[in-house]
Amino acid sequence: MTKTTRNPICLAIFFCFSFPALAQVDLSGSWASKNHEDGLERGAGPNPGDFTGVPFNESGRAKALAYSQSELSMPERICAFYSQWHMMIGTFSVKIWNETDSVTGKTVAWVVGAWEDRAQMTIWMDGRPHPSANAPHSQAGFTTGVWDGDVLTATTTHMLTGYLRRNGVMTSDQATMITHFIRHGDMLTLASQLDDPIYLSEPYYITRTFVNTPALMNSGGPPCIPGDEGVPEGTVPHYLPGQNPLIDEVMKLYHIPREAAIGGAETMYPAFRDKLKDKFTIPPKCTRNCGAPPPPN
Repeated sequence: MTKTTRNPICLAIFFCFSFPALAQVDLSGSWASKNHEDGLERGAGPNPGDFTGVPFNESGRAKALAYSQSELSMPERICAFYSQWHMMIGTFSVKIWNETDSVTGKTVAWVVGAWEDRAQMTIWMDGRPHPSANAPHSQAGFTTGVWDGDVLTATTTHMLTGYLRRNGVMTSDQATMITHFIRHGDMLTLASQLDDPIYLSEPYYITRTFVNTPALMNSGGPPCIPGDEGVPEGTVPHYLPGQNPLIDEVMKLYHIPREAAIGGAETMYPAFRDKLKDKFTIPPKCTRNCGAPPPPN
């Protein structure tokens, strides 16, 4: 082979194998959460009985209405981990790094560090398959990833049941979570879709944004130490069907009709507002989560 013919071949090989790698981006670093997005979710949690925009089926709604916040004070639940969905609705920042093969140097996994109440997420990039549907589930779940240009798409299965929202909206152990990691300079956007054949009739979507920070961020957080929070051992706080006293909480606060507050796929779409336009009246005064200080008198 002559030098003249070898160079074009080498260039062709270079372009074929270089561009996919060049499209990938470095996700590693410490990422601070922007908690002004979905402020209630990032703070104390949504109002009781506020299930607006959740594509419930009847099982999901019944599960949510049976929930009592005192459940979190059960001794065995005080230090219970959330599922990986908590990465999308929790208050904490994240630390991300890659694990490489010691021989080839290739990235075999991206890792989203754990926090006090969420397990570490390992995103396997080496093509391994997901386990059998009958394999054990865990709070960490099992996650694989692929690059779509400069977007990392991670698919998580084998999670234990957890919270979709922190007011009793639940996910089952059959849920699948798809998360897109999208970096724009110092901004990292996560866009997640959750499918749950047990509690949801349609996929549920949410996004959140982090900002790169030079501050040292540890993975794991402080240890959780259970204590006595007033719920006797063996007691399971709950509400029986039709007995949840908070079902009309958002109707009293914001005049949101019950048919909107109790959720359902229909409540996700703008057209649902037309259905309610003759039923909604502006409350005379906002008393909770008003978004800004009241104007001076």
